[in-house]
Amino acid sequence: MARFFKFLTYEKGLSSVFKEYQQIAMKHIWDIGEKGGVTSGECWTHVNKILHPKTISRASVIFFLNDMVDQEILTFVLKTGKGGHHRVYYPAHDEIKFGYFLSKLIIGNLMTSFPEGARKAVWELQRNR
Repeated sequence: MARFFKFLTYEKGLSSVFKEYQQIAMKHIWDIGEKGGVTSGECWTHVNKILHPKTISRASVIFFLNDMVDQEILTFVLKTGKGGHHRVYYPAHDEIKFGYFLSKLIIGNLMTSFPEGARKAVWELQRNR
């Protein structure tokens, strides 16, 4: 499976890979955790409450959540409700495991793309800790 993350080296934490609304959505899903899951509508409402007075479209939230499912960061179950079937999203990884997943993805890519430089950089970073 292809993994798609744009990593911004000048940002810290979740800001290095997620837009503001995406960070809010992921933190909300991690906070809810396995307790009950989150529908796209609940997530969209939460995101816009935090972003107020700015807003983000429901479609943007749905596309993001489904992309995170495709990336295996989130999982979902289908629930029947008003209007048919709805996805209820759950975290596949907690925030710490997501950090591990992302680090492994980025370091692995660097090792493939720039093997000599990446090995030297990792070695120096480990030595200086």
